[in-house]
Amino acid sequence: MTKIYTDLYQFTQVIEPIKLSIHQYLLVGKEPILIQTGAMPQTEVTLPQIKEILGEMQLKYILVSHFESDECGGLSVVLKEYPNAITVCSEVTARQLMGFGITNQVEIKKPTDTLSGNDFEFGIIGYPSEMHLWEGLLFIEMKRGIFFSSDLMFAMGENHGKIIEKTWDEAIGFSGVENIPMGDMLDKMMRDLRALSPRFVACGHGPCVKVL
Repeated sequence: MTKIYTDLYQFTQVIEPIKLSIHQYLLVGKEPILIQTGAMPQTEVTLPQIKEILGEMQLKYILVSHFESDECGGLSVVLKEYPNAITVCSEVTARQLMGFGITNQVEIKKPTDTLSGNDFEFGIIGYPSEMHLWEGLLFIEMKRGIFFSSDLMFAMGENHGKIIEKTWDEAIGFSGVENIPMGDMLDKMMRDLRALSPRFVACGHGPCVKVL
């Protein structure tokens, strides 16, 4: 666990032997927000740390980019501790969660929607990451300038607490988006990314990025 940027905490599991770092993030404001849960074994490790940070505060939202084990595999574990937390995800992810019996509060979002609270405002863009390349979501917290990149800006290695510096154009250039084989959706996502002006990138896998 590391406080990596302002009021943002990073939790990491390194998958051996391939040295893949999987990060989750906790944004601790007036309404705490968890970004990605990690797979169930990882969640069981990080949840006591989350509880220690939050104390008497309750988790308000859980943001899920797309339906994959490291994004939401431990969601049921988190919801046992914080049953009133609202899961924010795409309609496709909501359907998948329902199929696995996860029927707690779910708020479905689409690209161009926003998610606002007492001290945060998230913008949302489309991300063709779901199975069959259906549309998932990427989140940017506008007040702090934090972009949560999910599986973009991907890098191997043990990267907990590591921060590198790049311009936003450089970060997009090394994001791996060229591996998404969807012309129109890819073009739209690239336009949406270039329209953003983040100050910090909280990566799902790899070092975080301080944007120059």
